[in-house]
Amino acid sequence: MDILITALSQGLLWALLAIGVYITYRILDTPDLSAEGTFPLGGAIAAALMVQGVSPIIATIVAIVGGMSAGFVTGILYTKLKIPPLLSGILTMTGLYSINLRIMGRANISLIGQQTIFDGVESLGVPAQFVPMFVGIICTLIVVGLLHLFFHTEIGYTLRATGDNEQMVRAQGVDTDRMKILGLMVSNGLIAFSGSLIAQDNGFSDISMGVGVIVIGLASVIIGEVLFGSLSIAKRLLCVALGSMVYRMIIALVLNLGMNPIDLKLISAIVLTITLASPMVKKSLDKRNGKRGI
Repeated sequence: MDILITALSQGLLWALLAIGVYITYRILDTPDLSAEGTFPLGGAIAAALMVQGVSPIIATIVAIVGGMSAGFVTGILYTKLKIPPLLSGILTMTGLYSINLRIMGRANISLIGQQTIFDGVESLGVPAQFVPMFVGIICTLIVVGLLHLFFHTEIGYTLRATGDNEQMVRAQGVDTDRMKILGLMVSNGLIAFSGSLIAQDNGFSDISMGVGVIVIGLASVIIGEVLFGSLSIAKRLLCVALGSMVYRMIIALVLNLGMNPIDLKLISAIVLTITLASPMVKKSLDKRNGKRGI
């Protein structure tokens, strides 16, 4: 039961990362690797500010703004300097490594003894075991609700249309570059938000905490799509969050079966490979069954 609660709690906190990845990879149809820099950026900003005595809520908000700024840089590199999106993300990610070190002043910052959002929630009477889950649920629902409202505004519809058919949107006189920059800012803001919460939950921020997060985000997105199919935008965002929880439960189950934690990245890659291949396998089986029916 403890393993299940921990997996669900972690899945909810990582769900914000998954939603951020979903915005770029599915809505904008743009691969963005800057997530591996903005995730630790969120943790670095939040930890550095909290150590200085700043309120954890304010520190988290500043972390979100920092992530959005990183997304803005990636967007400028991509849209204005015409650097391919993959390279733009890599450039931002590379630069953020040094920036994160500058912010923290060292490779990691301990938050032991510091007041965090989780401590504040626990003081309200929520059992310590369920505090991360409670925070994850509240944050995920707020984010999904706000994005649902945003994507049903004129700008939101235009952003979605930019990913679906950029040429058509541009023919209507819309500046698609602005839409791409906006999407990258929202995405990286959510990723930094997730990084700040994970750092507070773990009790430390580390310069290497962003390694491999793009795989985690993609796995969550794909698992959510495979398990729950194509739905409305709000339901799809919730399915991405559920995919993050399922992914965490799979990892927890595998580790509980005795796998070495050293192999965690390999396990993640295998899970992602299986998930990516499953639609094709299902399609092949359906074709075979169809032929037999004939």
